[in-house]
Parts: sequence; structure tokens; C-alpha cells
Amino acid sequence: MELNDAIKPLAALAHPGRLALFRMLLRLAPQGGRPREMALAMGLPHNTLSHHLADLEAAGLISHARVGRGRLYRVEPARVAELFDYLSLDCARGRAGLAPAAPPARAPRVVYFLCSGNSARSILAEALMAARAPGMAAYSAGTRPARAVHPLALAELAARGLAAPGHRPQGLTALAKAPPPDLVLTLCDQAAFEECPQWPGAPLAAHWGLPDPVRAASPEAFSQAFSTLNARITALSTLPPDLDRAGLQAALDRIGLDQMEC
Repeated sequence: MELNDAIKPLAALAHPGRLALFRMLLRLAPQGGRPREMALAMGLPHNTLSHHLADLEAAGLISHARVGRGRLYRVEPARVAELFDYLSLDCARGRAGLAPAAPPARAPRVVYFLCSGNSARSILAEALMAARAPGMAAYSAGTRPARAVHPLALAELAARGLAAPGHRPQGLTALAKAPPPDLVLTLCDQAAFEECPQWPGAPLAAHWGLPDPVRAASPEAFSQAFSTLNARITALSTLPPDLDRAGLQAALDRIGLDQMEC
């Protein structure tokens, strides 16, 4: 990337609304986001969001695809990587201390599952991780914890012969007592949209969004959520232990995309 190539994306990000939108889409990568949900999450009029999306797309930072009758927007990872490399390797010439060093690669041992209520999806994921990957420790929390674990989530776990986690829905602050995470996996768009702490240890993050079974309030919806999470967690537990960070990130993203409809 040359100087003139960098000006347009940097100018596009030099606006609080566009920067917040870009940040949101990074957190939703690689699945992407739909304008309606993003406008609601950001509290923006649809026409304002459309202008921000158009500016980011003109700068090459995002792209869209038609999905059904709507559009799905995603970050362009190659373009973003070029911009980051330009700032760190060209502008700063790789100067030590200007960017945090990546921690050494190791097989993940501690996983945080985050959703909004910590009453269904993240509870199912925590129970599944304990059963499918006993060598890994799983913890779950919600950005807006519900009052109790949903009874259909408990019924689904009981029907599958799995023990439910022994805690009520809890907020993110409860994770301060847990070991630092190696992976942070968001299971709903709302959790990806909202502010989360900067977790210690520079963990990898991925978005494994899936529909909220609580909204459907049917046993079938909880069974579908269980099956999707079971496929994802089984895939995670069988990854090669010697993957580097880039390889592990790519694998996490692929699992989230490959297992969207199990």
C-alpha cells in the first residue's frame, strides 16, 4: 500500500459513526451484519447508516452481497490487513513497542462463551464444552443476564444426558474470577455489538452467531441450537494442537461459517 492508497480508508475511519460501524463489523467477522440490525444496535436512522456503509465501501474497507431480499455487509480482511501493515511496517518501519507483540501460540485451554442473556445458547455451549472437550475449561456470561436459565435449555440438556452448568445467568464481571481466556466466542449479534472488556492475555475472538431459541420458545428451536453448537464445539475440539494464531483464527472463522445450519 502506498501513501495515496492509505488516505481514503484512513479518512473514512476519521468519523466517530463510521469508526463505530467498522468496529462492529470487525466483531461480526466473518459472518457480517445486516443494515437493519446494525441500525438498531447503533441507534442510527437507516439513511445515516446507509451513508456510513457507502463511505466505508468506497474506501475498500467493507463489501456487501445480496442475501435474499437484503444485503449483508462484511469487512474486507485483505484490505484491512494492508492498512495495518502500512501503519506498522511502512510508517513505523516495524518499530518495537508500537504494537503489542502477539503471545506465543498454544493450544486453547480456556474458552469464554458470551451471549446476551446467558440463559440459553451460552449455557448450552458451556455444558457441551465440558462434555466434548474435557481438556478445555469453558465459562459463560451475558451482556444483559436474564433472571434464570431458560427451562427449555435445561430440558434440552437433560434429554441429551448432559449436566447443566451450576450457576445462574451472570454478567461479564463474573468472568473476572475465571482464568484468562484463550478464546472468546460470541454466540449472538447483540453480544458482539455491545461493549466488552479488554480481556487479559490477548485472546483470539470469533463470532459464532446463531438464532436465539428463547425468541422461538419451542423445544425444536432449542434442539436446533444444541445441534449447531454441538457441531461447532466438536470441530473446535478436534483442531490440530499445533496451529499458529493465524491458523487458529482462520479455523474458528470457518467453523462459525460452516456450521451455521446443522
